[in-house]
Amino acid sequence: MNNYQVNKNGYYGEFGGAYIPEILYRCVEELRESYLNILESDDFKKEFSLLLRDYVGRPSPLYLAKRLSEKYKCTIYLKREDLNHTGAHKINNAIGQVLLARRMGKKRIIAETGAGQHGVATATVCALMNMECVVYMGKTDVERQHVNVERMKMLGATVRPVTSGNMTLKDATNEAIRDWCCHPADTHYVIGSTVGPHPYPDMVARLQSVISEEIKKQLLEHEGRDYPDYLIACIGGGSNAAGTIFHYLDDDRVKIILAEAGGKGINSGMSAATIHLGRVGIIHGSRTLLMQNEDGQIIEPYSISAGLDYPGVGPLHSNLASSHRATVFAINDDEAIRAGYELTRLEGIIPALESAHALGALEKIKFRPSDIVVLTVSGRGDKDIETYLANQPDAYK
Repeated sequence: MNNYQVNKNGYYGEFGGAYIPEILYRCVEELRESYLNILESDDFKKEFSLLLRDYVGRPSPLYLAKRLSEKYKCTIYLKREDLNHTGAHKINNAIGQVLLARRMGKKRIIAETGAGQHGVATATVCALMNMECVVYMGKTDVERQHVNVERMKMLGATVRPVTSGNMTLKDATNEAIRDWCCHPADTHYVIGSTVGPHPYPDMVARLQSVISEEIKKQLLEHEGRDYPDYLIACIGGGSNAAGTIFHYLDDDRVKIILAEAGGKGINSGMSAATIHLGRVGIIHGSRTLLMQNEDGQIIEPYSISAGLDYPGVGPLHSNLASSHRATVFAINDDEAIRAGYELTRLEGIIPALESAHALGALEKIKFRPSDIVVLTVSGRGDKDIETYLANQPDAYK
């Protein structure tokens, strides 16, 4: 049987590991030594699952999208992470990591955010648990996700705009790591995706795996079997995708489809299609597929979606793509916008632009009428309304 989970050294195949500066060694090592014991302890599990139920509103529904199913001539279920408190899957990981940080005696929380959903989720949990919270966000993203910035401030977080690089997610992550280097003893860095040095990719995937755990139970109720033929999710760093596929990684009956951000096209020079364009490199403490030039310098990514314009991808997903366990499509901006409008008009659900990339993959697959498809709507589209309106397709005017 294949095993696509992390090995004891923190690698998924050739990807992963912990490439970190000396100053962070103790922090990361302390986390590596503690995380499994804490995550698997009865008191953590109890507190985590109660908060997921009573605070987040889980389980999130598995919704049979009848009109979408008719269009694509198969059975499509939507896993509604957009209905969680704060409007995305990010809250699952934020609650888990802040609970972990508290058990490790940390007093201060830092985070990076692109689309703002992870920042909002982290600020929300810090308000709930009375923890100091600092969120780093690229200045470009601060401007295009203004409402989320105000939400974070209202929740009591300090938002620090980052003006280096192209002022997006990569640059926010750089600054958060710098902060952590300066405050290693009392600070926990809540990474929002399955990226970064080991144990982060595994820890985030485990905290998000509640998604696939619920899919198994819900599909059994709906269809009398606990697995779909297809799982579809968008990937930037890849946390909602990791959560969606976690309990199905070794189940060969399930085809995994990942949708990354094609931007203006993978050959346009304005793309964030890391798996299509990337080569093996190291970013933010992890060996993974990375968009880089001949000299190994990072190529700045571009996507219409603030949550997907990261030049790397989680090592789990690099391994799934390289071993052909997952099929990866690059969905261009216009395809994502069109798919977002399509879901809105067919099902009355406005998806986040990130999730719209997953929806954009539907037209690239030839389904059989008997196929059961589960697609994760990772977040709701309120934050993206201005972008949707500015790029409205003629067919929907």
